[in-house]
This record gives sequence, C-alpha cells and structure tokens, in this order.
Amino acid sequence: MRSGRVAPYRSVRVLDGEAHAVRHDFDVGNAPYRLPAGRPVLCLAHLTDLQLADVESPARFEFLNREFADPRFAELVPAQRPQEALTARAVEAMIHTLNRIDACPGTRAPLQLVVTTGDAIDNAQWNELQAFLALLDGGTVRPGSGGPGYEGVQSPHWPDDLFWKPDGHAGGPDLFRSDYGFPHRPELLRRALASFSSTGLRLPWLGCYGNHEALVQGVARVTPELAAALVAGDKPTRLPGWIDRDRATDLFVDSAHVFLDGESLPITLDPGRRAVSRHEFVEAHLASSGLPHGHGFTERNRRDGTAHYVYDLPSVRLIALDTTCLAGASDGALDEDQVRWLEDRLIEVHSAHRAPDGHPVTSGHEDRLVVLFSHHGPDTLTNRRARPGRDGGAVVGAPDLLALLHRFPNVVLWLNGHTHTNTVRARRDPLRPGRGFWEVTTCALVDWPCQARIVEISDDGDGLMSITCTMLDHDSPTAPGAADGRLGLASLHRELAANVPWAGFGSDLAGQTWDRNVALRLRAPFPLSRPAGG
Repeated sequence: MRSGRVAPYRSVRVLDGEAHAVRHDFDVGNAPYRLPAGRPVLCLAHLTDLQLADVESPARFEFLNREFADPRFAELVPAQRPQEALTARAVEAMIHTLNRIDACPGTRAPLQLVVTTGDAIDNAQWNELQAFLALLDGGTVRPGSGGPGYEGVQSPHWPDDLFWKPDGHAGGPDLFRSDYGFPHRPELLRRALASFSSTGLRLPWLGCYGNHEALVQGVARVTPELAAALVAGDKPTRLPGWIDRDRATDLFVDSAHVFLDGESLPITLDPGRRAVSRHEFVEAHLASSGLPHGHGFTERNRRDGTAHYVYDLPSVRLIALDTTCLAGASDGALDEDQVRWLEDRLIEVHSAHRAPDGHPVTSGHEDRLVVLFSHHGPDTLTNRRARPGRDGGAVVGAPDLLALLHRFPNVVLWLNGHTHTNTVRARRDPLRPGRGFWEVTTCALVDWPCQARIVEISDDGDGLMSITCTMLDHDSPTAPGAADGRLGLASLHRELAANVPWAGFGSDLAGQTWDRNVALRLRAPFPLSRPAGG
C-alpha cells in the first residue's frame, strides 16, 4: 500500500470464494438447493462491457474528466480510465481462463458458449472492432494506433496533470500519483500497446450491439464532421471556452465535433480509426472466422441493417435484442417493429401463452426455455432522444415490454450489462406474482471488479429449476510485479481499476452478496425432462 494525499493505493488480495446465496423470490416452496445442481440444461459464460479503447484516438474527449464534479456533465464522464490501455490484456487473460474451464461449478457440466452483451469497443471505431474480433476469434491484436510511439493524455509531456502518467510527468507528479498513490511504471504504455497474438476462445460466442459500438464515447452521434475528425491528425486538449455548460450534454450528443474546436496537439493520423456503422459491425462478425458463423448475426441482419436475432439450442432459445438508440445518448430504446418481431419469436417456442387481453392461447408449438440478452436492461430503456424513424416506428417503454414478456412463461432469464454493476433482480408477473423471470446484470470487464459470470440453468426435478450464477476472475496474479508479460499486464489492469477513486474498491460496482454468486430458483414453466421435439 502506498499513501496519497487523498487516499492510499491498495493491492488486491485473494479471499475465499463466496458461497452461493439461494434466492427464493418466486414461489418455489421449501425445496432445498444443493451443489451440484440438477440436470444441466444450459451452461454459458456472460462477458460484457469490455470497452476496448483506441487510447490515442483524436476523437476521444478525455479532457471532459476535468468536469467530473459538474452535474451538467454527468452523462459524459468518465471519458478516460487509468487502466484502459491495458484492457486488451485483461480480455486476453479472461479468454485463457474461460478456455481452461473443464466443468462449471453449479452442474459440473462443460461450458457450451459465451454470450457477450455489448460495449465490446469504446469509441465506435473500426480498429477497435478489429482488435475485439482478433481477441475472441484468435489473431493479431493491435491495441495501439497511429505512430510507433504512444501519443495521448498519459504521455509525460501531455499538457495536463489530470491523468495518470506511468512514465512520470514533465511538470511534476500527476494527480493520480500525488493524491492516490498510483505507481511509477516506466515503459508501461509501450508494452501495453504492443501488438500480440491471441489464441481466441475455444468456445462458440455470440455478439451483441451496444451504445459504444454505435456512438462516439457511447454518447455522441457520428456526424460527418466527427467522422472526419476520427481519421485526422489533431487531438484536443481542452474544453472550448465558449461551450454553454447548461446545454453541454445535448450539444455533445448532437454535435460533438464542436468540442474539438479548442486547443489541440498534432498526432499521427490513422485511417483505421474510421467510424463503424451497425451494418459494418454485423458484416465484420459475418466475415470473421470463429463459431458460430456470424456469432449469431444473420444474413437477414445484413440485408435489413438490423442487429437482433435468434440463436437456438436443443432446449433453449436465445434472443438477442438491439437496444441501442442511434439518435444518441447512452441509455437504450426499443421500437415497436423489433418488439413485434420479439413477440413472434416468443410465440414460436410456446405451446401456451396469454393474449394481450389476458385470455389463454394454445398452439401446436413445442416449448423451449427462453433467454433474452441485450446491452441495456429494462431500467435503462429510458432514452428520451429515441424517436420514430429508420429504426421502425414508435418507441416501446419498459412497462409495456415487461408486460409482453410476462405473457410468455417460458422466458426465464434476461442477461444484460451497461450499468457496469452486478445486479440480480426478480421480475415478477403482476398477474401471477409467484412466477416471472430473473434479470441478471453483470459487471464490466473494463472496470473493477473486472469479472465475467458463469450462468447455468438446471432441471432440479419436481417441477423446479435453478439458474446458478458464479462470478469469474481471470487467472492472473493478484500482485502484478513488474507487469511484464501477458499475466502481469492483466493483473496490473485489475489493480489499477480497483484503485480508481470513483469506480474502485469503494464503489458499488461489485454489487451485494445476493447479486454475485447466487442460485435463482423458479418453477419450471413446462416439464423440462421432456426433450425438445418430443
């Protein structure tokens, strides 16, 4: 531990793993839960909010961190993290950990696939997307951009002491070293941004579209001027003095390029930093080499310019939703066209459901469990800028969406991210409060506690089922040492994230005990022992 003027810089320690907290929010009686759980139905890993950033991009607005205490900028900060240049190494370490899992802790069954839920990249850039695909599919990962040396806000000669300068700061200690005890790590950025080879996931994985895939800094619309700035050779250093702070957020969302009009420094331009559209995002997945083909995205997505899809397993239908609002701002939205599509896909895997007026409906369809996944959850489908247009008609609010889902009893789980916080919530059916589905939000890999989550669905017999969730650390040492090599850099990423003053040890990002290792009980909506198609 090192002392800073405001807070100490602390190391990370290994503690005993938490026991699984059993949650009986729904009506399941007094049936006991024990490990290993019942017959495995689905075993997956949930990975979200990697936010792989081009830390040298000319259209990142790190200087906004100086406005952190101004509530008028709350939707725009943080715009830079001390650990973000090391994120690719943390992702690589998590991939190696996932590849070594022989049996999941709840059912002892092998992992079947990995589900990602958006914000894999940070700034809607092509080179960031290429780094993400190379990490997960295997290939050469290029975290750096531009010239051969680092050109960005963590450089010793960058004219601002607000950012952690691992090589030291020409003007004296930066704020992170003086106030929070951050370490001196010469040559760290050179090592962190060097290209390396990733083995890739040995498991199939599914993609998802988030606000950071669509919007610069996850907030700003990509205007023609901003697209041009991404591939230019000037990087801003200060907020322009004329910006109206009372309307700064709205101005940034609609016209972020005007925030580039202040002081700047020349950097090496790089055409690989170009903006990536939703269509290109889908095409890149379809062109990648990993499994399954397209990572869930389909030729229909390519043709229609959409990013929602269905992925079927023998006993489970997974449904990916596209909750990103292309009109800007970080929170999500769903349009009525996508919700109609969702209703049709739910009908296909239900032998019985409720009509909108509450009357029962039966059909000849075979039952499957349904798992939804998306970047935003219902509590963040609140984007006030969402509007009718090319995304398909009026916006559907979270209450109407939840009402739709509760009509379909085979929906048992909704996985999402976005908040960077571990949260588990029971979504009760208001007409049948003892029934409903579980919403599981997993923390961000980019931020503390830098974890993923294993999610297992099991048939426990006697008409009961469990969703067993277990937090997963990447297998790197807790003490990074000299931070040389793959594991040392990943370890340092986690230690730095733990010490970020607004999002580290003292934050609520890890959630509570009942949000992490949990066994979520439900009554099975149909006899799970009945095989699909039988």
